[in-house]
Amino acid sequence: MTSQPDRVVVIGVAGDSGCGKSTFLRRLTDLFGSELMTVICLDDYHSLDRKQRKEQGVTALNPKANNFDLMYEQVKALKDGKSVDKPIYNHETGMIDPPERIHANRIVVIEGLHPFYDERVRELVDFGVYLDISDEVKIAWKIQRDMAERGHTYDDVLRSIESRRPDFSAYIDPQKQHADVVIQVLPTQLIPNDTERKILRIRMIQREGRPGFQSAYLFDEGSTIDWIPCGRKLTCHYPGIRLHYGPDSYYGNEVSTLELDGQFENLEELIYIEQHLSNTSTQYYGEMTELLAKHPEYPGSNNGTGLFQVLVGLKMRAMYDYLNAKEAPVAVGVGS
Repeated sequence: MTSQPDRVVVIGVAGDSGCGKSTFLRRLTDLFGSELMTVICLDDYHSLDRKQRKEQGVTALNPKANNFDLMYEQVKALKDGKSVDKPIYNHETGMIDPPERIHANRIVVIEGLHPFYDERVRELVDFGVYLDISDEVKIAWKIQRDMAERGHTYDDVLRSIESRRPDFSAYIDPQKQHADVVIQVLPTQLIPNDTERKILRIRMIQREGRPGFQSAYLFDEGSTIDWIPCGRKLTCHYPGIRLHYGPDSYYGNEVSTLELDGQFENLEELIYIEQHLSNTSTQYYGEMTELLAKHPEYPGSNNGTGLFQVLVGLKMRAMYDYLNAKEAPVAVGVGS
């Protein structure tokens, strides 16, 4: 029999198909361990199967194709420590399979297209991240994945992206304003007219004023910093590495941004950059570098994608500790 956790922390991971959610979830599992964490793919709350969506002319991104009432009820039940019978959307057949029993765990991650779309579900999320891939990079990534792994043609890939664009703009993209952290994947600014998209500029947007969350910063909190770290302590081949940090505004919210353009030659040398970052929520010296170097095979490990995914994972762990400490009973002494 599964024991009921004292406090369930709900983490939301949002983003379009092919934006790196799977890699990020692997990094979270490395950090928290699979025994503490249950991951729920929100595709399981599709109310229309693939055939029905085609008949009705809607994409999976459209709210009409999803059951938000059930999503809210079940995420709330899990947060309350209860078990649920969650439906299963079968990605191979496009059909909705019989439900499976899911028990509450200390950490429940809801990942997919719509974790912040429905206000009721959004309010259940303790910490949320949105993975935001620019169109230029998204097209390059999807072409790489769908042509290499799924046998699609170049025209198939472009047609798929274009068919999803209106619903993505209407229902998925606006959710990033509700995230605590947004990780943007952008074309590099180090190479003029770059079309290969092998070198990337990654920007981490951190919302200020969130209880339990301290924004990471470079050198001096609240300042605007541009740093080119290449030198004796960091191997940098063309086009090098550039970091930026500073205050900004995002959807009317006060934020801090960290940005890394370029890629690393040697993951162990990342310790040099880690030394200059503060508020990383690491538990010991070099933990961020160690976590990144542990899986060099994960996509994005040699650039800011992996670095900021690890950093956000550390922030989620800090939030988990903060919420659990907040819930812990306070001892009442004599005379209190």
